[in-house]
Amino acid sequence: MRKLLNVLYVTSPEAYLGKEGETVLVLMDEEVKLRIPIHNLEGIVCFGYTGASPALMHLCAERGVALSFLSENGKFLARISGRVSGNVLLRRKQYRQTDNPGEALKLAQGFVLGKIFNCKCVLQRFLRDHGGKGDVPGMQDGIKMLTNRLQKVSDSSCLEKLRGVEGEGARIYYGVFNNLILESKEIFYFSGRSRRPPSDPVNALLSFLYTLLAHDCTAASETVGLDPQVGFLHRERPGRPSLALDLMEELRPYLVDRFVLAMINNRQLDPTGFVKKESGGVIMTDETRKNVITAWQKRKQEKVTHPFLGEKIAIGLIPYAQALLLARHLRGDLEAYPPFLMK
Repeated sequence: MRKLLNVLYVTSPEAYLGKEGETVLVLMDEEVKLRIPIHNLEGIVCFGYTGASPALMHLCAERGVALSFLSENGKFLARISGRVSGNVLLRRKQYRQTDNPGEALKLAQGFVLGKIFNCKCVLQRFLRDHGGKGDVPGMQDGIKMLTNRLQKVSDSSCLEKLRGVEGEGARIYYGVFNNLILESKEIFYFSGRSRRPPSDPVNALLSFLYTLLAHDCTAASETVGLDPQVGFLHRERPGRPSLALDLMEELRPYLVDRFVLAMINNRQLDPTGFVKKESGGVIMTDETRKNVITAWQKRKQEKVTHPFLGEKIAIGLIPYAQALLLARHLRGDLEAYPPFLMK
């Protein structure tokens, strides 16, 4: 199993990344603020207008350290990667499965089933933990409707119908998501999912953390030898990590949504730590972004028993575990792909 190393998040737009031998340097005003050996890193994520030296880019590509550049509000801009690695036979099997409508549908059904099942579990766990708080009848109706969509997943006869079921499930889930927010609702009020740009603090948090999860799922796909650009549920587009987005679907509710709700409901976020731009979009202040990243990194170190493997692993390794299980299925070692299902 892959060792959970560190992801270096560079949030200061004035920072510049360089290298010194086998060490990554973070510089501000030509002064070294941080040194970290490359072998201690599995990824570097830069926000804003951070620059990086060609020598560092070469080192990251050579050592398989993902170097990603994002806008200040978490929108993906670019990613530096090295030569394609991994088993060419595995990738060829992946491409053939993608081009086979029946096989692609089976895999896509696993991703959507995992997503809707985990969305349902988030609602059920809230009712169990918080009793009569919130719109209980509304959430119970949401659980019933998500249960109905779970049956429709297996009944879907083609990818288009399956995508429709996935969309219905998302609308049901986000339709009751505001009921899960218990604190500072005058600031953390959720009226619906908005992406480009996020229109409120909750959407800003979700979009930001979904981007971080996409980074992890992309790196996980490449680590096990899969092509992150070629997916089964998401349509292929130039520059779009479709397979990483496939793997993300079942992990969003467990890894991101519950994390965001916990931070809000445990009052770990400053309600004043969000700024509305002239464009109407909402972004986090530097301090809030740093606090979220610190908590995210801490959360990834926690251990959980994997529902299929039956082993305790760090939460941050779940994307790698799922990518590994997908690779084993494509190689023929597993009869079906087992999605990650919350307990």
